[in-house]
Amino acid sequence: MTANGAPMPSLPSDDAAEAFVASADLTLYDLSGFKPMRFEIEPKSAALNMRLPAALLAALKAKASSHGLPYTRYVRMLLEADVAREK
Repeated sequence: MTANGAPMPSLPSDDAAEAFVASADLTLYDLSGFKPMRFEIEPKSAALNMRLPAALLAALKAKASSHGLPYTRYVRMLLEADVAREK
């Protein structure tokens, strides 16, 4: 807890979280420990199979792990960011 905010309450369900967010003044809470989260909404309808050097795959897995992500999601994020940059 900081001088500027109270700790977040424990919310046992999605419904409880939705009700809390809908009614709470979030400026009263310490959100400094929160991390951005990316939601996967679009269904995955195609697959990609590729062969990589073992060292590159190990580096990808390590980098993904440092971000707290599965390596396949990390690779997909890299591809999405590159494609978005080109637009």
